[in-house]
Amino acid sequence: MAKNTSSEYDAIIKVCKDLFIKKTKDYGTAWRILRPSSITDQIFIKAQRIRTLEDKKVSKVGDDIIGEYIGIINYCIIAMMQLEISDSAPQELNAEDVGIDFDVKANEAKELMFAKNHDYGEVWRDMRVSSLTDLILMKILRVKQIEDNKGKTLASEGVKGNYQDMMNYAIFALIKLGVS
Repeated sequence: MAKNTSSEYDAIIKVCKDLFIKKTKDYGTAWRILRPSSITDQIFIKAQRIRTLEDKKVSKVGDDIIGEYIGIINYCIIAMMQLEISDSAPQELNAEDVGIDFDVKANEAKELMFAKNHDYGEVWRDMRVSSLTDLILMKILRVKQIEDNKGKTLASEGVKGNYQDMMNYAIFALIKLGVS
């Protein structure tokens, strides 16, 4: 059966957005209170937990690896939204507007993924899921360093590109895990 990365990607994004919108309706946009470094740390916690579960093969709490990858994707979307929302914007945002912005950020990440797939091919399909987890952790460490450097970089694409890469690696992992 032929693989269709675009439709698989869209199916994952739909799952993530559905959960994101439900949580927005339950909790509002409480995530607006988070500083960029706190969002990065949330992604780090989720990725580190995935790595621990991959190594130990046993979970003592209910959340599974799939849920953690979905969380990484949604926190990456939150991070990209927060980068563009002014500090003077209200904490509570309209759920419909948030859904529209979610789609914009997801489409930007998808466009980046297709540009990279053009250059690299779909090499990720031959990678282990655990390697995708490690790449997410590496990107998190890069973002943390950029944040510690107050956003100043010498040769880096900055934090947004790293969030997009983490999101795409998490989507690849979910595709490989059969979620699409």
